[in-house]
Order: sequence, then structure tokens, then C-alpha cells
Amino acid sequence: MSFAALKEKQSVIWGNGPYQRIAETLTDIHELTVEKMHPQGGERWLDLACGTGAIAERAAAAGADVTGIDLAPALIDTAQQRASERGLQIDYQVGDCEDLAFDDASFDIASSTCGIMFAPDHEASARELARVVRPGGRIALANWTPDGGLGRMFKMMAPFQAAPPPSSPFDWGRPDRVRELLGDAFDLQIDERVSTLTMPDGEAYWQLFSSSYGPTKTLAESLGDRREEFHAAWVDFFENEYARDGKIVHPREYLMITGTRR
Repeated sequence: MSFAALKEKQSVIWGNGPYQRIAETLTDIHELTVEKMHPQGGERWLDLACGTGAIAERAAAAGADVTGIDLAPALIDTAQQRASERGLQIDYQVGDCEDLAFDDASFDIASSTCGIMFAPDHEASARELARVVRPGGRIALANWTPDGGLGRMFKMMAPFQAAPPPSSPFDWGRPDRVRELLGDAFDLQIDERVSTLTMPDGEAYWQLFSSSYGPTKTLAESLGDRREEFHAAWVDFFENEYARDGKIVHPREYLMITGTRR
């Protein structure tokens, strides 16, 4: 599948379901990302693959002038509604982080929490990130690692997918690859962190993700008679790998990448 075809599908997949329910399992990552940037009033902040607005809302509340970009129109609609309800002025736009409609050096800060990594052309995303951040500006990216809890979850899902994607989003969770992509433009600091999700049992985990996480929901809906096989594999995976003291305790390792534009 070409990058263009994949992005066309992603614009629908990520909006398939109430993603806000998933965003609420990432609160610790959102808070750390904003904390790392120390936003000041009036700073121009770009949040890429912004989802339903978790980072954008926090940055705007801290006084930043925020723009949020996402490929999925449904997620932008939800983000706009949430901003209106909260009295926040955030410029949300449907857009592609591989081809941003902004001038060079337009932003003081750019961020992405488990988002930019899913854009298939990694080099294009990295170039655009470097292009739109001004010299001396900062970035903060949180990316799942390939061998961590989310990487393992996607590997469990892979046998049910029709074909592998043309690039692996989890390459953004490899420090060496991040340095290849961004090291020429940014002075980087890369730390590994863990965000742990606790669920009552494997079935509860399935119910949350099969109803609300676009990639899982879309895959389940595509499987026809194999849906129950996927369901069983999901529950077995979490019950066998992550059961602790009568609950599912799922450590989700990620890279926290911060940098300053040279």
C-alpha cells in the first residue's frame, strides 16, 4: 500500500470511535509533555496528530497560542467541540503532518503524543517538523517503543491484518532512528518512560479498545467470522501476559523526546 493510500485510510480509521476514551488513558503522558515545554504566554504552539485535543487544551490553558492538526476530520470535530465547551481559543485544522500549510519557522513549540509516529513517511514528517519550528524553538514527542507494551499489542494484532503497513510507526520509538530523523536539526534529549494502564480484566480491555480505539475497532469490524478469533486472542494475550493481582497491569513504554532547534 502506498503512503497516500494509507493516509486516506488513516483519516477514517482514527476517527472510527470515541477516541477521547483512549486519550483519557494517556493523561500522564499529556501532562509530562506540556511540563517539559514550560509554555509561556503568547508562545506559538503546534500540536501534530492532536487527536481530540488533550495537549492543545493544556497548552492553551497555560497561555500559549495553539494550533492543532490532525488527519482525521472526526477527531478535529470533537476537539473543536471540547474547546468551545471549555472556552479555549484553539485553531484546529484538518491537515497532514507530512505536508504542513505553515510558513518556515512559524512556531516556538511543536509537540506530538503518540501521533506523528503513525504518519507513514517518517522523513517527510521530520523535515516538516524541522521546517516549521523556529531556531531556538522546542519540540516534545512521545512515541511508543517497538518492544514495549504497545509495540507488543500491535504485534498481537498483526496476524489479523490483511497486509503490513509500508513503514513501521514504532521506528519512531527507536532512539537511533529518532536521531537519524531529527538529529541534524535539533539538539535532542531522549528518555524512556512508562505509562501503565490498569484494567479489571482482559475482557474490559477488549471492550474499551474494540469500541473506541480506531485501529482496533476498524480491524475488528473488518474480520467477519474471524472477529471472535481476534477477540479471544486479545483477551488471552492480556490475561496471559499482563495479569497481576487479579487485574490487567499493562506497562506501555515510550520515548520522551525533547529538543531545541539549531
